[in-house]
Amino acid sequence: MSENHPSPECPESEHEIRTRLIHGHSPTERWDFSHHVVPPQSCSAAFRLDSVERGAQGFLDFAHTPEGDTRRVPIYVYDRLDDPNRGMLEDNLATAEGGDMALAFASGMAAISATLGTLMRSGDHLVAHKVLYGCTYSLITNWLPRLRMEASLVDMTDPSAVRAAINPQTRVLYFETPVNPDLTLIDIAEMRKIADEVNANRPDDCKVRVVVDNTFATPFCQRPIEHGADIVCCSLTKAIGGFGTDIGGAVIGPKWLHDPLVFYRKDFGGSLAPRSAWPTLVYGLPSLATRMVNYQSSAMRVATFLNDHPKVERVLYPGLESFPQYQLAQKQMRDYRNRFAPGSMVYFDVKDEDSTGKPAAKLIDWIAQHSYCITLAVSLGQIKTLIECPYNMTHSSLPDAEKRERGVVPGGCRISIGLEDRDDIINDLKLALDRI
Repeated sequence: MSENHPSPECPESEHEIRTRLIHGHSPTERWDFSHHVVPPQSCSAAFRLDSVERGAQGFLDFAHTPEGDTRRVPIYVYDRLDDPNRGMLEDNLATAEGGDMALAFASGMAAISATLGTLMRSGDHLVAHKVLYGCTYSLITNWLPRLRMEASLVDMTDPSAVRAAINPQTRVLYFETPVNPDLTLIDIAEMRKIADEVNANRPDDCKVRVVVDNTFATPFCQRPIEHGADIVCCSLTKAIGGFGTDIGGAVIGPKWLHDPLVFYRKDFGGSLAPRSAWPTLVYGLPSLATRMVNYQSSAMRVATFLNDHPKVERVLYPGLESFPQYQLAQKQMRDYRNRFAPGSMVYFDVKDEDSTGKPAAKLIDWIAQHSYCITLAVSLGQIKTLIECPYNMTHSSLPDAEKRERGVVPGGCRISIGLEDRDDIINDLKLALDRI
């Protein structure tokens, strides 16, 4: 295959990440597409084999990666096992996050489930932040206990609370940063320090692993592995996919995790479909940097507008100097050129004297019915600006008392800034705020 591809004078590794996310690994052992400017889309559930011997070798090779062998030519047998589009996307995701390997899943929740299911066994324990995306909270509190896996949800901005929650059965420190929905930041380096303290006297199979959901920041704004995380989970549906057309998830991490995760994905059936891998490979990742630069430029303007509005109680955006963890944001949220990258998500509380959430609901309902450029919808990271009420929507699975106790209040609004003109976004927000 290699003789068909002239070697570039400047190696791929010497180019900037933004360039590498557009051009990927070309040539690639995943597929010879030297005559395609855009990779072809794979649409086959099964692959023709030349012999029984080759078929047997394909099954033998599956999830048995020889030490040091990372670029061998795959033998494709069945889509759920491996596929060219998914494989090329995984190579590029590993590059984007700075991990040894990446695996793509059918959804972000499939990726999280696979990570915890691979790292933990019956009787094990994890420590997670007290505020989580609603489905993650449900997974940890409803489903893991059925497998005799327990969890402690604590304030992970307090290192002493994390240390106190760890016990001999703890295997995972799990958190989002920024946290969904209020953008609280968890210090990844501090969590690494705690894990190292605990792991100093533990054998490898009992070590605590640091797992970070990087969906809000994306690898453009933050690469948790650089700060000490072992493993990154993310939803490809959001800013990485970028256009809101396909659901997917990914796990990025060390080489040793690859084969166990591949087996888990095969047996639980959570493989990302090639038709969903292809748009993220061709449109999403290549445009991530350009979109994020524009998103966060507008987000700063929108956050500043909201911060100055008399009907807004509080605005949380890592780019504002008033953000409670502004210094941590500046340290942890950096783009590929080491510039401050506070992201595209803004959270704000509408003034609500009775804590009923009615003013926020009125605001969002007006937007849903009258706004041209802001859409009431869950999800985030799309080219369209999306707004929602986490208390009643994405975090509805948390009990009401726990939501209020943990800072998810009825008057809170989460907005994901898109590519519309920033003045149009601000004007629609102004009109909506005028109506409450």
